[in-house]
Amino acid sequence: MREGVEYVLFLIVRWIARRLPFSAAGRIGKFLGAATFRLVRYRRSTTIDNLHHAFPALGKKEILGIAAGAYRNYGIALVEMLWAGGAAGRELMNAVSLVHPEIMYRAKQQGRGVLLLSGHFGSWELIVSSLVANLGIPFRIIVQRQRNRRIDALVDADRSRFGNSTIPMGPSVREVLKALREDRTVAMLGDQSGPKEAVFVEFFGRPAATHRGIAAFHLKTGAPIVMVFLIRKGDGTYDAVFEELDLGGLAGTPEEKVIEITRRHTALLEREIRAHPDHWLWMHKRWKHTGFYESTHEGALHPAGEEAG
Repeated sequence: MREGVEYVLFLIVRWIARRLPFSAAGRIGKFLGAATFRLVRYRRSTTIDNLHHAFPALGKKEILGIAAGAYRNYGIALVEMLWAGGAAGRELMNAVSLVHPEIMYRAKQQGRGVLLLSGHFGSWELIVSSLVANLGIPFRIIVQRQRNRRIDALVDADRSRFGNSTIPMGPSVREVLKALREDRTVAMLGDQSGPKEAVFVEFFGRPAATHRGIAAFHLKTGAPIVMVFLIRKGDGTYDAVFEELDLGGLAGTPEEKVIEITRRHTALLEREIRAHPDHWLWMHKRWKHTGFYESTHEGALHPAGEEAG
């Protein structure tokens, strides 16, 4: 019963979002995000706690300002995700401008596939559809399946437009390796909390469990890692900024290389979040295993904000 109600509500909101111009979708998402912050207060305490740890020098007013901005961003991202599922290629191209797309083309020329990496930053669901429209390069997208199967099927269909296809998180290793060996581009978000057995690297001054897959896939195939960040401009459209992850100078055991690569891509994400703190999903329980790490380990981690040596 509950899943049926969720599905019907999703269909209604999706229908409305697809009939809006892009600018209106952003404005409505902003309003919904602001209302959620003020009235629903979902994970508000988690958000504020995360921000206090990340920016200890900021006062209460500044922290609340960033938190409110993060909720607005989340609302915008959700409505724009629904809008994008019905948008034409030209509309997607108008919504997102590419900055340094030559980085992506150069990575593709290596013939080893590409690991395209981002985070829950800006309007992250716009990445795959808008970049395919702009670049003409379809992706295989690693996704987290939704609890509601009918909603999941609709979201999956939207993500799979323009030649894309999805790979569920979990039993995905063989499919990812196969895609990279076929010179495909595999897109994923690198900022979900990993399990307790994951790699721990410093993220905003605290150990954060981080999935090792990105680093492991590179070491296995030699695929370059390209990061992309959608940065919102004053008119509500976005710049998609590309940056290839520096993978030079890796040394030590395979595990040490995994840790170092993970540290490097986490450092780039932190850099962009510090520049645009309202763009990130602060309500995410990113540090939920930090206490476990600190109780079982001694010594400092590699700081995420330093350049790799």
